[in-house]
Amino acid sequence: MSTVSQRRALTPRQLTRTGERLSFVYLERCTVHRDANAITAQDAEGTTHIPSATIGTLLLGPGTRVTHQAMSVLGETGAAVCWVGEHGVRYYASGRALSRSAALVEAQARQWANPRNRLAVARAMYRLRFPDEDPTGLTRQELLGHEGKRVKDCYRAEAARTGVRWRGRRYVPGDFSGGDAVNQAITAAAQCMYGIAHAVVTSLGCSPALGFIHSGHELSFVLDVADLYKTEIGIPLAFDVAAQDEEDTGPRTRRALRDRINETSLLNRCVDDIKQLLLPEAADSTGVGDDRDVVTLQSDHGRQVASGINHDGPEDYGDDLW
Repeated sequence: MSTVSQRRALTPRQLTRTGERLSFVYLERCTVHRDANAITAQDAEGTTHIPSATIGTLLLGPGTRVTHQAMSVLGETGAAVCWVGEHGVRYYASGRALSRSAALVEAQARQWANPRNRLAVARAMYRLRFPDEDPTGLTRQELLGHEGKRVKDCYRAEAARTGVRWRGRRYVPGDFSGGDAVNQAITAAAQCMYGIAHAVVTSLGCSPALGFIHSGHELSFVLDVADLYKTEIGIPLAFDVAAQDEEDTGPRTRRALRDRINETSLLNRCVDDIKQLLLPEAADSTGVGDDRDVVTLQSDHGRQVASGINHDGPEDYGDDLW
């Protein structure tokens, strides 16, 4: 009888392409195990088989237990695994990136390392948030000032729309209950959006730390991405929740945001926005974030040369392969 360790790893050509997979599968309160090349989810109602090669990202919610063999087959088939809160509204940890390509993280590093390009990406982010305003030529300080004014305007507009009394943004870290209902809702929505953005950033293989607006924190880029949807989704939803009732604001906000994310296909939009920001010339190409296993070597003047060979020239004993 063959064991898992004796099976040969599947090659990218044998795997289901990312575009043909389920975007994600969410499981909670079950035990995740392996049966041949499928994973199984077992709970009190029985056992469900899920072909592992059809999964883009497996989200493990509260109450899940996962076996070593299950993680092994998920790794072989290129599925990403994330440990999340209930219904995926919080992100805790992940296994591997969904993409085998380093194109996005290399583009992120190039854009971040060049101050002029970094500012250009910051302007592009502002343009995504406020498409009615052209940030061309704005300095960083001017961008921050314009962004602050637009957020204040959003608070006032949502207060007028919902009839919620607005006394200003008040939040003391570690004291969630100290704020009024609408401030609690805004905080809860922001935390959920950070978790969602973190899950998308890591599944694409990007660096959470290399931000273009935020800086100096391990999640700087996550904060950048989450803020793209603050005035469009997060703040209006928080005011809606606060207008309904002042009790249980946090849980109700998380549930409402979960539903809004599903309704608007925000995860897909978030993926597209990150690709457009970091690698706009290839955002519509299947070469970004696909399952191809391509490894090259860096040469001079930005050239990429083939790996797996000895570049000292031909030898009698052939290529320098391990």
